[in-house]
Amino acid sequence: MQFATESEIAAACKHVRSLNTTLNQVLFGQEELIDLVITGLLARGHILLEGLPGLGKTELVKGLSKALNLDAKRIQFTPDLLPGDITGNPVLQEQDGQRKFVFQPGPLFTNILLADEINRASPKTQSAMLEAMQERRVTVIGETHDLPAPFFVLATQNPIELEGTYPLPEAQLDRFLFKLEVSRNNVETLEKIVNHRELGTEPEVVSMMDPAQLDEVLTMVRRIYLPDVVANYIARLVDATHPGQSTASAGIKYGSSPRAALSLASAAKARALMNERTHASFEDVKYVAPAVLRHRMILDYNARVEGKTTNDTIYALLEEVPFQAKEAPRTMVSQ
Repeated sequence: MQFATESEIAAACKHVRSLNTTLNQVLFGQEELIDLVITGLLARGHILLEGLPGLGKTELVKGLSKALNLDAKRIQFTPDLLPGDITGNPVLQEQDGQRKFVFQPGPLFTNILLADEINRASPKTQSAMLEAMQERRVTVIGETHDLPAPFFVLATQNPIELEGTYPLPEAQLDRFLFKLEVSRNNVETLEKIVNHRELGTEPEVVSMMDPAQLDEVLTMVRRIYLPDVVANYIARLVDATHPGQSTASAGIKYGSSPRAALSLASAAKARALMNERTHASFEDVKYVAPAVLRHRMILDYNARVEGKTTNDTIYALLEEVPFQAKEAPRTMVSQ
């Protein structure tokens, strides 16, 4: 693979900066959240947004689809939603004097899928999205149908403490590149919202990028160089999430999968491009690690009773695991 040059990255970053500016006009006071959403998009990953209702998660996703000029569809997940309501179903039709089943695509066949309140549907319905999220295709009654490219799932979920929610299966959680926590707004942001928004109206969003330009930027991310030392740091960080592999892993029942390592690598490359660099760095990995790992670790019963969270464990891991496996020679250490 031919690695990206500085001039190519500078040209791609113009589109990324315009997208960032646009989304910050859609959702006020959430600069870091928007930065991570764009990072996940450039890494070709699916994103899970968790937060209380009314914080702007849905508006962010709709604004993203408009800014990228991509086809977008929305599924409101409810307890009575069936798998066929998502993937589509074969319908009996008459063609040339014969009756036969013809597949009618469901809302999954789009570029950006907004899965609203995804954890209000039953696990059976949620599992219908597993193949779509991993292989970008669906299989219905033995026939496989490819999904449009690009295909992103941006799902919102309510905290599990709210009524009428089901925990997402671990296999489905692992297919989300990021899990982002949407926090409430401060007073200054609320004042800005009151002055610039009206109830029942949506902010106007201008297209910042066409599908061809988006494809160029996505291809550019794959051409970002990942140094061997950074790849080694990713491997050691993921290994340290497993019980007994680090001091910080105390209280973890199950650690992260190899998919977490691949996700860290892709997200670090995307972060490097956003900072106009030709290579990913240790700091890129450290920045995206909480979003990549927080939904890929399961704490044991005692840790949960003590009030420990996966975020606490991740920050402890980042402090414990050094950037390099071996100490640098004394001649390379600043005196």
